[in-house]
Amino acid sequence: MTTTAIRLAASSEIPEGEGRRFDVDGRAAIAIFRVEGALHAIDDRCTHGAASLAEGWLEGDQIECPVHQGRFCLRTGKPMCFPVTEPVAVHHIVERDGSIYFLG
Repeated sequence: MTTTAIRLAASSEIPEGEGRRFDVDGRAAIAIFRVEGALHAIDDRCTHGAASLAEGWLEGDQIECPVHQGRFCLRTGKPMCFPVTEPVAVHHIVERDGSIYFLG
């Protein structure tokens, strides 16, 4: 199986404590966040509703949905509090040579 690296952005486009939404090659959108220097990528759609998680609030390594205040762990995609009960998918990305790549 071959892995394709898709360049998404310059590393500088995602500063510490922030996130951005990316559409990846016709696939569902993902949200990428930088927390304590590390990048995390998850599905951008809350599993409880149609809200964009990239528009949510970071609390440590968790993202809070902007609509119903459910939270997800950025490292695992696991739901952290009600009303969220289903996890979001976590995606593999890498940062190298000043760019961020989606590996799919």
